[in-house]
Amino acid sequence: MSRVSDEPATGVLDDVELYLGIYRRMLLIRGFEDLVQSLFLKGEVYGTTHLYSGQEAVATGVASLLEERDRVAATYRGHGHALALGVDPQKLLDEMLARETGINGGRAGSMNVNSLADRLIGSFGIVGGSIAAATGAALALQRTTGGVAVAYFGDGAMNQGYFFECLNFAQVLKLPLLLVCENNQYGEYTPFRSVTAGEIRARAEVMEVPAETIDGMSVWAVREAAARAVAHARGGNGPAFIEALTYRFVGHSRSDPGAYRPEGELERWKQRDPIVLLRAQLEAEGVDGARLDELEQAVARELEEMRERGLAAPFPSELAAREFKD
Repeated sequence: MSRVSDEPATGVLDDVELYLGIYRRMLLIRGFEDLVQSLFLKGEVYGTTHLYSGQEAVATGVASLLEERDRVAATYRGHGHALALGVDPQKLLDEMLARETGINGGRAGSMNVNSLADRLIGSFGIVGGSIAAATGAALALQRTTGGVAVAYFGDGAMNQGYFFECLNFAQVLKLPLLLVCENNQYGEYTPFRSVTAGEIRARAEVMEVPAETIDGMSVWAVREAAARAVAHARGGNGPAFIEALTYRFVGHSRSDPGAYRPEGELERWKQRDPIVLLRAQLEAEGVDGARLDELEQAVARELEEMRERGLAAPFPSELAAREFKD
């Protein structure tokens, strides 16, 4: 499969109403990240931020196949993972703004959000940390509800000991684990090919774990692969692995302008913007463009209202802040 495909979308949507919901969720994730970035530049968001813009198809596609009994471990680029699972966007924004009304009381910031009520067991700043957390969750789920644990991680995590040790452990015990490598082509500022030997999925295949490399810019391709992988894991057959080829449309973090990208690379990937591709496919399926415009406008209004409420929300009390520090 080509790393950068210029081919038009060819997927057929099996359930248009389902994909309309996915389209709205992808719009929300993209708009949320744009809002967080603008607030950060105004000094309203503290610490650092790692945005998910461009990768929306992966989180929404996988999440659409999960059940209430499943669990997810996200990366520090985890806003999209959280929103795809249904975390309240207002509470998530308030968390970015360090407000008492945040999903974690304003103390997790951008990189460490969790919401057990929404199946999100954590967002992990340690590269590959999500793999270990999800492996532990898979062990618990195997013995209790029969759910599946999902770990998201980037291509840089493929060179970490977490991956090899946890995948071996999961395969030996046949744990219900889905490993999703979001290969956005860069480990921070370094092209993944400069530091990673061989094909990524081969590292799972050598342990006889079923693995696929898919177009991570196509939400229906993600859904099809995730359906196979989740069924495999849920059926008691052990872990499954997906490498989703995707691309981040922004720098690694707040201070990264992405100057290391080859000329034209970003523009080529933006031709396969997952939101644009899905809209084109929805229109090809007969959805009126005006209906899609209305969805976009509704999400924009929701985000503006969220911004106003978030900035008006209170910071944690002095006592709560002191207890947290201690």
